[in-house]
Amino acid sequence: MAIGWVKRMSSAFGASFVWLVILIYFTQGFRSFVWTAVSYQMKDMLKLSPSASQFVVSVAYFPWSIKPLYGILSDCIPIRRKKRKPYLVLATILSLFPWLVMGSTSLRSSRNFLMALLTIQNLGTAMADVVIDAMIAEAVRAEKAEFSGDLQSLSWSAMALGGICGSLLGGYTLSTLRTDTIFLLFSILPIIQLLSCAFIEEVPSETPKMDQNGHEHMQNHSDSSTRSSSSEKSYSQTTRRRKDSHKKEEKETISMKSEITTVHSSITPRWHESLKSAFFSLCRAFRQPIIIRPMAWFFFSNVAVPNLSTVMFYYQTEVLHLEASFLGTARVIGWFGLMLGTYTYNRCLKRMKLRRILMVTHIGLAIVNLVDILLVSRSNIQLGIPDKYMVLGGSAVGDTINQFKLMPFLILSGQLCPPGIEGTLFALFMSINNFGNTLGSFFGAALASMLNISSGSYQNLLYGLIMQLICTLIPVGFLFLIPQEVTGLASQ
Repeated sequence: MAIGWVKRMSSAFGASFVWLVILIYFTQGFRSFVWTAVSYQMKDMLKLSPSASQFVVSVAYFPWSIKPLYGILSDCIPIRRKKRKPYLVLATILSLFPWLVMGSTSLRSSRNFLMALLTIQNLGTAMADVVIDAMIAEAVRAEKAEFSGDLQSLSWSAMALGGICGSLLGGYTLSTLRTDTIFLLFSILPIIQLLSCAFIEEVPSETPKMDQNGHEHMQNHSDSSTRSSSSEKSYSQTTRRRKDSHKKEEKETISMKSEITTVHSSITPRWHESLKSAFFSLCRAFRQPIIIRPMAWFFFSNVAVPNLSTVMFYYQTEVLHLEASFLGTARVIGWFGLMLGTYTYNRCLKRMKLRRILMVTHIGLAIVNLVDILLVSRSNIQLGIPDKYMVLGGSAVGDTINQFKLMPFLILSGQLCPPGIEGTLFALFMSINNFGNTLGSFFGAALASMLNISSGSYQNLLYGLIMQLICTLIPVGFLFLIPQEVTGLASQ
C-alpha cells in the first residue's frame, strides 16, 4: 500500500523529485546516527564539561533560528536563472563538508573548531530544509488538489524513519567503530543527495518583461538597420544620401545603447526591491496582535525553561553507566513516542480549546521532570524501579507530550499566515520557535555553570532539575496571550 502511494506521487511529481524529498528528510532524521558520536566526542575526547557541551550544542543549532533568511534569498535572488536548485546544491555541500573534516583522522578538533563545523553543518541542513519545503509547495500548487498533503506526509514519514534507524544504529556502531569512521559513513548520505540534485529539473526563473521587450526592441532595430543597409545599396547614387544614412545609423546605434543601459539598470535592483518588499510584508504581518501574541507565548514558553538535556546525558553515562547502545534505544522509543503523540493529538485533542491543551502539556512536562528528579535523587531505587526503565519511560512520555505542544503550534502558524507570504512567514514562526529553544539551551548551560555542575560533580544537579520543573509551569500563567476561542484545529 505504501509503495503504491509513493508510486502515485512519483508519476505526478517525478520519481527524481520524490526521491530527493525522501532522501533529504530521511537524512535529517538519520542525523541522530552521528549526534550520539558527537556527544561522546565532546565528553570523552575533548573533555568538555556538561555546561560547555550544552553551550556548543546551543551555538551549533543557531542557524535553525534564521530560516526565513534562506527562504527570502531563494525566493528573490535566482542564481543563473534557477531559483532553488543552486541553493539546494550549496546547502548540501555545506552539510557534507563538516562530516568529511571531522572524519579525517589527521584533524583533531578543539572546542571552537568543532563548534564552527557543527554550525556550518546545521546551516546547510536548515537551508536544505527551507529550499525543499519551498519546492514541495511549488510542486503541490502546480498539481491536483488530491496531492496537497501527500508530500508533507511523505516528508514527515521519511524523517521519522530516518530518526528511528539513526538512533537504533548510532548507539551500536559507537561501541564497535571509531567516531571519525562514523562521521565518514554518515557523509555517504549527503554525497548521494548532492548527486541526486543533478537529476532535478527546475523551470528557469522568468526573465523580467522589461528585459524581453528591450531585447525584442533591439532585435527590431537590428532588423531595421539591415533593411536600411539594403536600401542604401540600392539607392546610393549620391554622396549626400549616403551621409544621411550614416548619420541615421549612428543615431540608431546610440538609441540602442541607451535602451540597453536602461534595461540593465532596471533589472539590477529588482532583487533588492524584492528583498525589501518581502521584509516590509513580514513586518506588517507580524505587527498584528492576532499574530504577535500567540508567537510571543510560544517563544516565551521555550525561553523560560532551561534545557538540561546535555547535562543529563553526562549524568546517565558517568553516574548511571548506561551504554551507548541503550541510549540509542531510548531515542528510538522517543521517536515512537513522537508518532504516538501525533496520533493521540489528532484523535483526541484537536477539538479541545488551545489554552487547555497547552496548560495540560506544560503540566505533563513538569510531571516528566519529576522522573529526572527521582532518577537523580535515587528515589527510584527505593521504589524498586531500575534506572533503565526510568530513562525509557521518560524519553517516550516526554516526546509524546512535547508533540501536544508542537502540533497546535504548526496548525496555528499555518492559520495565521496571510496570503502572499505564507512560506516566508511560516518559516519565521518556526525560526521563532527554534530561537526560543536555542535560548532555553543557553539558559540551561548558564544554570549548569552557575550550580558548578561538572563532569564527576553532580551534587547540585537536583537543584537544577527542581528549578527546571518550576520554570516549566511559569508559561501557564501567560496563556491569556493565546486567543480564547481557538481550538486545536486553530478554527475561529
